[in-house]
Amino acid sequence: MKLLWINIFFAALVCAASGCKGKTSGNESASAVASEEATESTSDIQNSEPAQITFEEMEYDFGTVMEGEMVVHAFTFTNTGNVPLVIQSATSSCGCTVPEPPKDPIPVGESGKIEVRFNTAGRPNQQSKTITVIANTEPQRTLLKIKGTVIPKDQAMGPVRRD
Repeated sequence: MKLLWINIFFAALVCAASGCKGKTSGNESASAVASEEATESTSDIQNSEPAQITFEEMEYDFGTVMEGEMVVHAFTFTNTGNVPLVIQSATSSCGCTVPEPPKDPIPVGESGKIEVRFNTAGRPNQQSKTITVIANTEPQRTLLKIKGTVIPKDQAMGPVRRD
């Protein structure tokens, strides 16, 4: 009897494992279809000629600001390549810094901007934040930087000098 149950269990296991391979229900979910399309788009971008991105500046020095101020700067760039520029992501080295890249492709010869917001609250003294831009360029990764000095709230005396 024990041997019968072992054989039944083994047969069910083999049947379940082999019966599911390569079959789809025909009712693929929208997210599965979207995921497949995104993968195809990404592979098309990676397999085509790389775009070229040229920034007006790679580093921005915001000077000296008071703690609690919001520093906002736009890094302007131009697509100097021969194919549309697609920025896949822009991330920062810290949660206090939020980059906002364009969502649409940038046509050849056109310009765009990545707006960066740095919240100085709770971030006194010298600051340096890196923004990593991933695009269909070669190399794929471009690093931008914002830096400056944040005067602590408790040390504020008089007007703030901006460089």
